[in-house]
Amino acid sequence: MTEPAGFLEGLKVLDLTRHVAGPYATRLMAVQGADVIKIEHPSGGDPARRVGPFPGGLPHPEKSALFLYLNPAKKSLTLDIKNAAARGILEDLLKWADVLVENFRPASLPAIGFDCDRVSQINPSLVMTSISNFGQTGPYRDFEATELNLYAFGGLQYITGDADREPLQMAARLAQYGAGQNAFVGTMSALWHRDSTGEGQQVDVAISEYLATILENALSMYSYTGSNFRRTGNRGYGRAAWGPYACKDGYVGVIAGPDHLWAAMAELMETPELADPKFGDRTGRAANADELDALMQPWLSSHGKREIFELAQAKGLAFAYVATPEDIVQWEHLHERGFFEQVEHPEAGTYYHPVGPFQSDAMTWDLSPAPHLGQHNRQVYGDLLGMTAEEFVRMREASVI
Repeated sequence: MTEPAGFLEGLKVLDLTRHVAGPYATRLMAVQGADVIKIEHPSGGDPARRVGPFPGGLPHPEKSALFLYLNPAKKSLTLDIKNAAARGILEDLLKWADVLVENFRPASLPAIGFDCDRVSQINPSLVMTSISNFGQTGPYRDFEATELNLYAFGGLQYITGDADREPLQMAARLAQYGAGQNAFVGTMSALWHRDSTGEGQQVDVAISEYLATILENALSMYSYTGSNFRRTGNRGYGRAAWGPYACKDGYVGVIAGPDHLWAAMAELMETPELADPKFGDRTGRAANADELDALMQPWLSSHGKREIFELAQAKGLAFAYVATPEDIVQWEHLHERGFFEQVEHPEAGTYYHPVGPFQSDAMTWDLSPAPHLGQHNRQVYGDLLGMTAEEFVRMREASVI
């Protein structure tokens, strides 16, 4: 029986992205079957190749865990797009592509003659997706930013942390991956429009705006009341016994609610004092939060996280344990669902990657190993673009490719 193809098989994508947000957007295309050609600078390639972790702690451009995760099933083509001799090659690739994804500074591509209008002239049906810190327009367009700056500007940092402490940044690259998801969705919507009208367009994704869109109800709260949503730590929304607590071997997420299940909480923790009526509703628990924590902690500290999770779930309580990366990789639930796929890489060896953000019986994910730098030069330049061997050598000696 023939395995189902990827949903995006036949889609041609020119990938001018680096680091995280852009490569994640094109990853979502590549693993669903799109033909993604990733342009990398001949000298060193995508900077993500130099970001660890690396096996054994030894840096290697083909072994970066970050690069390997973000770039499966792509073709790597080296090309110095700032070199004048590369202009014709880039034009040919734009004519070939259905989609261009780039995450340079907004002024960078126009500076070498490839602004949105010029790209549209080359290929009127092309979808050009541009990812940047603050978008392609506006007074902050050309400002520099790091992940920390983006959390601050986007407002998420202001509402994260304890009320009496400084704002906190999230540990993961949430802004980058979220913006990459937005870029993927925006690209798919623009392709839908193109298939209906024949018209290409530019999709403008600002990383800072992604963060502002996930502020929960903070923006609505200010719009309605004129007051700022404040940091509340683990006692937000007037709740107590609600959040991560230390246990015997880590942390467990305690959820005290709904009110009619509070008796089950007292029974679970084998602490009769918890059955006191003053803890019986959300208001009472919030008013006596410190006392409540003191009563819960001895039982939590004497039990392991998985044991607590299983005992609580058996009583209908929505507890969870705080999983480490090791827990996730070994989680039998994910393995049963086929969440991970083993990848064999000629340089990095064997590792596991998540297959994709959803499951479907109608397609197969492509997790072919991430490419070596310039691995597909001869295939793309020769077979796709018709470059002769002599031209190839001349371009390589001139450091164009």
